[in-house]
Formats: sequence, C-alpha cells, structure tokens
Amino acid sequence: MHEGEGTHRGQAIKGRGSTGWLPGRYAKTIAEKADDGWHERDREGEIESAPQTEVREERARSVISRNQSPDIPFSQSLNPYRGCEHGCSYCFARPSHAYLDLSPGLDFETKIFAKTNAPEVLREELARPGYQVSPIALGINTDAYQPTERKLQLTRRIIEVLAETRHPLSLITKNALVERDLDLLAPMARENLVRVFLSITTLDNQLSSKLEPRASAPHSRLRAVRALAGAGVPVGVMFAPAIPWVNDRELEAVLEAARGAGATAAGYVLLRLPHEVAPLFRDWLQAHVPDRAAHVMSAIRQQRGGKDYDATFGKRFRGEGVFADLLARRFELAKKRFGYDRHWYGAMDCTKFVPPRKPSPQGELF
Repeated sequence: MHEGEGTHRGQAIKGRGSTGWLPGRYAKTIAEKADDGWHERDREGEIESAPQTEVREERARSVISRNQSPDIPFSQSLNPYRGCEHGCSYCFARPSHAYLDLSPGLDFETKIFAKTNAPEVLREELARPGYQVSPIALGINTDAYQPTERKLQLTRRIIEVLAETRHPLSLITKNALVERDLDLLAPMARENLVRVFLSITTLDNQLSSKLEPRASAPHSRLRAVRALAGAGVPVGVMFAPAIPWVNDRELEAVLEAARGAGATAAGYVLLRLPHEVAPLFRDWLQAHVPDRAAHVMSAIRQQRGGKDYDATFGKRFRGEGVFADLLARRFELAKKRFGYDRHWYGAMDCTKFVPPRKPSPQGELF
C-alpha cells in the first residue's frame, strides 16, 4: 500500500488546490480511494474533510542550487522547503514530490519538508574559499513564506545570514508574511542588495481561493507591495501564471493595481504544465470551471505546439502562437502605460560581500 492515500480525484476539496491524490511517475504501488458519498460537503459541493498538513524535518547537506538556464536571470537559488501548503493548483514544482515517492497532488501540499539546518549549511557554503558571489534567489520552486514559515522562521534566519554577510538576494512570494522581515530587507535595500517580487495572479478573491487556496488574499499581497515600497525595498509584481480563459483578462488590472501600490517592475509567465501538473490541472478545471475546461486546455495546447507543455528554452515561459504573441504585446503595452521601469532588475552589488568566519573550536574572543 502506498503512503499517499487521499480522496478521489476530480472533486474540489475545501482549502486545497489539488482535487485528490495522484501517483507520482515513479510510484511502484498505487492505492485508490473511492468516494462512497459519505464525505461532508459545503453548499458549493466542496469536500470539507481535507487532510491535515504534516511538516517533516529534512537535514540538508547543501542548500545552494545552481543553474545555467539561458532564460532565468539568476544562477543561484535556495529553497528552505520542499512542497508548499499554499496549494496552487498549477504549481510547476509539484512533480518534485514524485522523487520522494509521494503524490504531486495532495501530498505536495500536505507533506512539507523543512530544511531545518539550511541557515547553518548556507553559512558553511558561503565561507568556502572558492565561493563566487552571485545573487541568491530565494523560494523559487516552493514559496519561502508559506504558512509553516510563520513558526519555523527558516527564511528569516537565511536572510539574517545574507544580511550579515552583505550578500545580494532576490525573492518571490505569494504571502504577505514577507512584511515581517522588513527590518532585514530595508537595510539591505539601501546597499543595493535585494529585490522582491510579489506574485499576484488575480484580484478576484473567489478565484484566488480556488487557484491558490492557502496563499495570501490578493489585497493582502498588494498591501505587502505597498509596505515594501514604503520602506525603500525595490518591489515588483509577477503575473504568474497567465492562464487562458481563466485569469488572462486581468493582466492589465493586476499591473495597474500593483503599480498604484508602489511596484516598479513587472513580469509574467504563461501557465506551465510539466509531468503530473497537466492531469492535476485538468482535474482542477473540471472541478471549478467545467464549462470552460476543454476550451482552456485547447488554448494551452495551441501555445505549446499541440502539447500540454513544451520545456524548450525560450518557449517554456512565454509559449508561441497567436495567443502567446497577443499576451506578450498586451504585457509590453501595459508596462509602458503604467510606467514600469524597463531596467529594474539590474545588477545588485556583489562587491560588498564579507565571507562568514568558520566556527572556531576555541570560540570567539571578540
């Protein structure tokens, strides 16, 4: 019997983004749970007996990941958590749980792995003699400010290490909890050591609660943009993902609202459906917008060369075809209309880095 049992796929679960348990592509055994009609449901037909979140400790041997992708503007990243309780139905990181022999569906958002020694390991890696300074992007695969961060504070402790060593940092989040760390981010901003993006997918609270059920509400994210900007932290907005016939019509409205809150940069990413994300997202469409489900998937395939997803560099973030070209044109016009900075991301200062000293068995005299 596989560990990841769950509710029958295809039915909305209150407070969760996936509609059930989907086996990972490496699973050797599969357990199926049929809906016998005894699940409690609310007035909208959503199953209310959702599985609880479980946080597991993971002791990391290394924490800095490196990439040479030509379409990613950073070469180093760090993720304090595996899995994400935000439960975004479209999350491209869901397939990573398959490597743990867990479901990219419910397991991804209910079985969270916390790298509890990440701050200490980061300090060790930064202290290595051959370390080459380059901005570290925080929380790229899974959100560094997801709900369990409020208690564990791994992200805050990581930022403390980066602030202490004056190491450049960029981060992206869907959670207004980022405001908590303004006391660290604002001083870093004054030294050109930080960039922050808030990912805002929609301004519609009802749609947000279905697409990304445990992320901060849209108005809370806009509040965070305003707080960051007010503290002098360079802040941008990511309209990610853009989903045809679901939220794409809100592109201009999101950029306008974020600019009004103080965002000075903007980006967008077309919906990505790698591996298990495709069937999971089709289930989500059937559960929440069944009347548009076929239309949405048709539009997605038109932008992905007839497939659910195309991972080709240069295409995976923007797609191709008429719709993709139109979206790109709308985005550029909106940026110009609302006055976004074309060169905002720019170069952060890597010259101020001070390597941390390795712990001495004799202790510290000063």
